[in-house]
Amino acid sequence: MHLILASNSPRRRELLGQITEDFTVEPSLYEERAGGLSAYETAQTFACGKAREVYSRFPHSTVLGADTVVALGSTVLGKPKDGEDARRMLRLLSGKTHEVYTGVCLISDGKEAYHVAKTRVTFHKLSEELIQKYVESGLPLDKAGAYGIQDGFPLVEHIEGSYTNVVGLPVEEVRAMLKARGGNKC
Repeated sequence: MHLILASNSPRRRELLGQITEDFTVEPSLYEERAGGLSAYETAQTFACGKAREVYSRFPHSTVLGADTVVALGSTVLGKPKDGEDARRMLRLLSGKTHEVYTGVCLISDGKEAYHVAKTRVTFHKLSEELIQKYVESGLPLDKAGAYGIQDGFPLVEHIEGSYTNVVGLPVEEVRAMLKARGGNKC
């Protein structure tokens, strides 16, 4: 079984590398359009859309798609458009608990399996100075919710659930999905 990661995310590559070294990367051309979906539905829909698009080009492979979404209540926070949008999102999350959903979709031999992991994350109360330094670093601009738990800034007070889910790929769930497919060495 040849495994393809349908993502160009360096974080997902690194996390999948903790499970197996036997994979290649093929970024998906899937267009993300949320349109009124819940955070759970968005993560699932986008993960499966990415996997299906790559699988359509590589039908003899096993394809793993993933997507991470941050939600504060019913408000879904994707990737920020720019620095000001990142500041807005960080201010919204400051001092509050939110959810991070990562959808994963595995397609092999025309069969799909998917899972959506959920982690609750509580932020410290963030100062304007910290928000400004973080945004100026450029790190939040390519991440859902405008932050990366692994970025080295003191944003997160505590989490309930999977750390790797918040980074962008729930490793334990993906390992189980691959084992169930009987493919890659896990």
